[in-house]
Amino acid sequence: MNTLERTNLEEPVRSELNSGFSRSAETDEGKQALKAAIDAACATIAPSWPLDRFIAVNPLWGMTDRPLADAAASVAALSGARLLMPRAWYRAEREAGRLRDEHLGAALATSASALTLERALGLLAQDEPEPPRRSRVVDLADEGRDLAREGSWADFVTNSISQYCAAFFDDGQATLHPGREGGLYTSWRRQALGDKGPNLLMGMRSYTAVARQLPETASGLVELALVELDVANSEWSSYLSSLLQDLNGWASSCMHRRWGARLDGGDDDSIVDFLAVRLAWEWLLWKGGGVASSGRWEHAKASWPEIDASACSARAGDWVFQEAVELAWRQEVIRDLPAGFGGAAAAAANSQGTVAVQAAFCIDVRSEVFRRALEAQSEDIRTIGCAGFFGMPIEYLPLGASAAAGARPQLPGLLAPALRVQDTAVPAAAGARRSVRLGLRKAWKSFKIGAPSTFVFVEALGLTYAWRLLSESLGMSREARLDEVGLDRGTAAARRPRVVAGTDGRELELVERVDLAAGMLRSMSLTRGFARLVLLAGHGSSTRNNPLAAGLDCGACCGQTGEVNARVAAGLLNDPDVRAGLSSQGIEVPDDTRFLAGLHDTTLDEVALFELDELPATHTLDLASLQRWLEGAGTLARRERAGRLGLDGLGERQLQRAVAKRARDWAQVRPEWGLADNAAFIVAPREHTRHLNLKGRAFLHDYRFEEDVDDSVLELIMTAPMVVTHWINFQYYASTVDNRRYGSGDKVLHNVVGGHLGVFEGNGGDLRTGLALQSLHDGQRWMHTPLRLAVFIEAPRDAIERVLAVHEHVRGLVEYRWLDLFQIDAETGSIYGYREQRWSLRPQELLESH
Repeated sequence: MNTLERTNLEEPVRSELNSGFSRSAETDEGKQALKAAIDAACATIAPSWPLDRFIAVNPLWGMTDRPLADAAASVAALSGARLLMPRAWYRAEREAGRLRDEHLGAALATSASALTLERALGLLAQDEPEPPRRSRVVDLADEGRDLAREGSWADFVTNSISQYCAAFFDDGQATLHPGREGGLYTSWRRQALGDKGPNLLMGMRSYTAVARQLPETASGLVELALVELDVANSEWSSYLSSLLQDLNGWASSCMHRRWGARLDGGDDDSIVDFLAVRLAWEWLLWKGGGVASSGRWEHAKASWPEIDASACSARAGDWVFQEAVELAWRQEVIRDLPAGFGGAAAAAANSQGTVAVQAAFCIDVRSEVFRRALEAQSEDIRTIGCAGFFGMPIEYLPLGASAAAGARPQLPGLLAPALRVQDTAVPAAAGARRSVRLGLRKAWKSFKIGAPSTFVFVEALGLTYAWRLLSESLGMSREARLDEVGLDRGTAAARRPRVVAGTDGRELELVERVDLAAGMLRSMSLTRGFARLVLLAGHGSSTRNNPLAAGLDCGACCGQTGEVNARVAAGLLNDPDVRAGLSSQGIEVPDDTRFLAGLHDTTLDEVALFELDELPATHTLDLASLQRWLEGAGTLARRERAGRLGLDGLGERQLQRAVAKRARDWAQVRPEWGLADNAAFIVAPREHTRHLNLKGRAFLHDYRFEEDVDDSVLELIMTAPMVVTHWINFQYYASTVDNRRYGSGDKVLHNVVGGHLGVFEGNGGDLRTGLALQSLHDGQRWMHTPLRLAVFIEAPRDAIERVLAVHEHVRGLVEYRWLDLFQIDAETGSIYGYREQRWSLRPQELLESH
């Protein structure tokens, strides 16, 4: 007999559970404890941004209040996730000569491990153990099933919840969706009462009778389920966290809703509703699936402490291998970085002499390659690294876009926009014309993909698309940039994105615009020695048929290109009234200095320049030189990237065409490598790093501590760009070490969900987050090496400590080893590591001694 049929539905709730309900949930103290457990479980889930605003995030951001090794053990026990590579990978690194005994010895010397080098090598020779995972009710329900012939409850529950969330949260892709009144749980419960799937597909004949007992509210369900499942109060948050991690993709999507609402001063309980839905399935299967009477659930709960202990010890020693691999790469930086100090470099640092062009780029690791290539064109060029949103806390409402649809944010996900940008300098009717064109475009697209018209469309008009399909297959088609879709050439050339008001509709005063400009220049350490041309280059990418395309654009601009930010910033700094105000703040911008906006296409390594018609005739020759240098830099940068793209051996023009073809090819899954292999964040004057070839593996942020009298710029860098680079680094790290849970799998199988919510890999399963395998692996080898971020800051040690003391979340990243922090001594170039709340030269000494 199927275990699902052996349930006595008339069995009353046990009296001891009723009394437990009274003690643990019905009292004020019990309700507070329950709310705290729910909040703690939800807090372990990191937000995941939708596709059109895709930005990198550490998927364990909610656990950075504990040591990384402890968080790794926790997720291993709760979900089976791993945060280390298989030992076979570390063995391969050793066999290739990249990981040597000297690195292992240095790692052992800095760790609390009792391992000797000999024992560590013995451990490395063995494959890692598979740590056990806590069982949930859904796992136990599968134990009595013949999974070769019957469906899995784990898969059924995942697909059931996932498909319902896709319909409920859908944002324009589907024609119909469930009623949303009352929130996710209330809507799901209405559907659950009439769901025939569990009976027809899974043989759960008791489902309907049990479902009728579902409480009407999410909070009521959580209270009832925890008490009837007899989960100890001390285990509430861990158990609930395990359920959220079971469907981490949708949990993260719901957490993004809460994150955005709280940035705006409100709140959102979608994640609590989602937790209730997942917990409801535990309760349904326990009560109606025979698990309650089998005793397996009691045995499972009793094993949780043992499983937790096993997860803590299973790979505790393996962190030495990870540390050693990280030391192996950092050894070169620690060895070579000091060469940029002293002599001519020190003189250059103090003089900041005037040059012909200053070019500010995003700190993105892809900019490191292009900056080196641009600097190689002339000694008269100085490049600058800064956050790619240029300090502009803006949201952008494109010309003709519906205000009801909302403006898109153009700033890091950590921040909320304060200013509204719109397109100016265009005819009044241009917005209406574009709105009509965009509406027709959307309607035509809906008609093409709509179920009633799909076959008719193909039969009647399919052949007219033959050339388009062929040209896209051959990578020959071209497409306008997103912000110019629906615009004629004249309007596209005339538009000027500018700040029009605050997000509250309030007009921006001159003093506020001056403060904004001054803050931007100080954050770039650009307050004197201005060149005649100052290029502000945002960045974006070129790619086709790629749901995750925004992940190749600027994370600092919330997954958008940096074009709008660069144009707004340049317009602000060219404003005569703003310049006069800057002068009163001690920042003298010469009359002949012009700020120019550009967009670095990281796929093509080409830079487009904007609003050139506003450049005075006196700067014609300056512009010609800049354009020539940018073209030369693009050639060098493409040549450096060619090997990783499999395009070695091509001539200059052939390579340029091949790269462009990859960008336009709708079937190309690897148009570029994005930020793969990122490993370091260096905060220092550019002249101290200009001698290094960092091979596109380092984020570079300019900073001169001598000009930062109150440490405010340092504080800004450590609390924003440093956190953002950590998010990027750890998204790549987690997507590599466990792509099944923290990555998005095979890009070829992606299907867009809800218009822009995310992707399924195939036609179901959890919502996938993180990076696709094609962004990390070339089919033969990993193109990203999972290393924790190494942060090097040239600033006084006490100044760095003051920032750590004030900002707990930043201190946690450092002290709990989510990243490693190093200080560069400005006088000697010596590098000090920060470990266990103290500074030491030990990183260099250990490597030299081994």
